[in-house]
Amino acid sequence: MTLPDDITHYHSRSDRPFLNLSDLAEDDAAAIIRTLAKRRAEDPGYKRVFGKTYMDFRRRTEHKLRATFVANGGRPERQAPHYFLLGQCEWFADLYPDSETVTLDWRSLPRNIASFTYPDSAVSMRFGPDYGLPPDPLEPYHEKVFFLDELADVVAEYGLPDGSADGDYDGYHKRKFEKYIEVQVWSDAPVAKYLETESL
Repeated sequence: MTLPDDITHYHSRSDRPFLNLSDLAEDDAAAIIRTLAKRRAEDPGYKRVFGKTYMDFRRRTEHKLRATFVANGGRPERQAPHYFLLGQCEWFADLYPDSETVTLDWRSLPRNIASFTYPDSAVSMRFGPDYGLPPDPLEPYHEKVFFLDELADVVAEYGLPDGSADGDYDGYHKRKFEKYIEVQVWSDAPVAKYLETESL
């Protein structure tokens, strides 16, 4: 199976890329989540779900993700990563009515600052049931954080997830969710030209 050459970061065109809620103080993140929830309520084209417990769920997931990466020998430069997906994903692109992308060649990334989970880390790290989400069946690739040079072996064994768009996104976060391979970049350096100094 041929691996995609690129990893893709998706964002709404109305926002700049790499706006990371995890970089914010708790009150600031909560304010942004309220804004995102309002946007979704007013425009059905915005399909991403941000509930009241989202940040707690996310921070627990990222803590476990980072700790596992470090235990494997990774050397993250950030507390939370910049998020990408392997290749293109129609499902993720359709979360926004105005999707924009940033792509990188994953082979150009230093080994010790990039990782991946199969699938999304929020599924793989398995905190969902603590927040009322149904448990996904435990798969052998769950709760693991891989280096990018392991991609070929992992994809050869498990294949590439089906990233086709859903006909109905309502309640997507409560269904089996294995749409893509998530790539985590634990450094600002590879995306420095896209970052700005002003806050969210």
